[in-house]
Amino acid sequence: MELRILPGNIANMIAAGEVVQRPASVVKELMENSVDAGAGQVSVIIGDSGRTLIQVIDDGSGMTPDEAVLCFERHATSKIATAEDLQEIMTFGFRGEALASIAAVAEVSLKTRKADQETACKVEMAGSAHVSTSEVSAPVGTNISVRNLFYNIPARRKFLKSDSVELKHIIEEFTKVALTRPEIGFSLSHNGKDIFVLRPAKSLKYRIMDLLGTSVAADLVDLAADTSMVSLRGFAGRPDTAKKTLGNQFFFVNGRYFRSPYLHKAVMRAYEGLIPEGVTPAYFIYIETDPGSVDVNISPTKSEVKFEDDSLVFQVVYAAVKETLGKNSFAGAIDFSNPEANDMPVLGNHFSEYKPDTAPKVHVDPDYDPFASPGFDFQPGRYVDKHEDYGKLFQDKSLPVTQTIILGGRFIVAPSKDGLMVVSVRRARERVLYDRALAALTKDGHVTQTNMFPVKVQVGAANRTLLDSKAPLLESLGFDISPFGTDTVVVNGVPDGFSGEAGKVETMVQDLLLILSDDSVSLPGVMESAMAEKIALLGASSCDPLTSPMEARALLDALLSSVNPELTISGKKTMAIMTTAQIEKLF
Repeated sequence: MELRILPGNIANMIAAGEVVQRPASVVKELMENSVDAGAGQVSVIIGDSGRTLIQVIDDGSGMTPDEAVLCFERHATSKIATAEDLQEIMTFGFRGEALASIAAVAEVSLKTRKADQETACKVEMAGSAHVSTSEVSAPVGTNISVRNLFYNIPARRKFLKSDSVELKHIIEEFTKVALTRPEIGFSLSHNGKDIFVLRPAKSLKYRIMDLLGTSVAADLVDLAADTSMVSLRGFAGRPDTAKKTLGNQFFFVNGRYFRSPYLHKAVMRAYEGLIPEGVTPAYFIYIETDPGSVDVNISPTKSEVKFEDDSLVFQVVYAAVKETLGKNSFAGAIDFSNPEANDMPVLGNHFSEYKPDTAPKVHVDPDYDPFASPGFDFQPGRYVDKHEDYGKLFQDKSLPVTQTIILGGRFIVAPSKDGLMVVSVRRARERVLYDRALAALTKDGHVTQTNMFPVKVQVGAANRTLLDSKAPLLESLGFDISPFGTDTVVVNGVPDGFSGEAGKVETMVQDLLLILSDDSVSLPGVMESAMAEKIALLGASSCDPLTSPMEARALLDALLSSVNPELTISGKKTMAIMTTAQIEKLF
């Protein structure tokens, strides 16, 4: 096999596979370049979730005509000149691969002008090839448009996710950069609609509020720690606001976002005993350290870093979070501003004056016989059913259940032909809700149960776009969810059988986002079944406790109308029969 040097365009396409993974990667790289150029305002314009257009406009320092052409060459950078410079990196970009990689897989148009120039320079590239260079009129700064991403790599374009998922990733990357520079104005629009218009913020807390909402910012407390090696500033979320969905967890080092499962464990350890298993608190942690003690050059996307002493940073993060949680005394805290909270009486010193001297009397009817109902007679050792067709309970599932008993809200007990039928309330609901959801997805839609009071839920801009894009699907399932502002939704109704209580609706929305974010199942038929199963599990876990015999009878009727009432979709038993013989053995 002959050894050869790869052509430049092929090498750039290989680099693009590491740097440009999706439209959000382009947004990240271009925004970081704008920040590094000293911009005071950065505008991001997106078309079709980045498939057709990604445009970033800034008022930074701009480039000369020679630099405008050179910037598309691989490894062209103004950030480093010697090997020693790699030890003192404080800028976002430094590899010189981003623009070369982007130009390898898209059509790129760059307009740029420095303050001392009368005209701007326009450079056009396509598939790593230089198309043209010309003089144009443009303001100081840089305006770069990336069109038809992956037009020359159909396989890569085919593997992009749905528009809603790709836009969600774009918003996440925009958020990460905007959180690093509160003093810079940022804007983001999609298909002509503004998602964010951020003015320069007075502080980081104000930037968090503008990006993620007032409720997120209000639930944060300050973090601070200083050591000889690192200093730490930022915010941690109240334990009672921790959520099942991941989001609003951010680490930054020297103004650069990075991922760290290791340091995430330090935060979670600090919350031990304060939050239930399966939820994650919000945090915004900014670490400052000597650039020489952290390596940001360990991944092409620069999203991972390596500290000189990882264990020390772990201890600083853990101690800072633990200390601030202790100072704010979150354990057992009561939110008195919550209208859903139970009233707590204030008991004074004279409480004993109002305490009754004797216990209240219990009225008992000695002649009451719980088995003397019109539905059946009780004789020692067996049930005798007076309804001649009641023995056909499983054959004719439309027959009403005449007598039910609820045990602890978890089980329904009803007479059957051979003894007693015991039904798991949760699993019965799961079976019924699965059948309803599957019918809604494949037939005529679901019945909506209107909430007595609409519930407002702040979900963040990225999740708002996801819910908006899935509106027809949610409506068919019985959810009545309307947009409110840029980062909030109002839940006006839920599918029949779901709880409309405010706290449960908020949890339901978070779980719903997890379901909608899962693009792993897409085959027709399989997708509907998988979605119906997830919706059923969500509904069964969010339902109000079963307390009414009428509700119990309605649930049993719905269960017995199912094609397979004995099992959930995952194969677990919904019911069991305790025969008369088994009952007799108990005595």
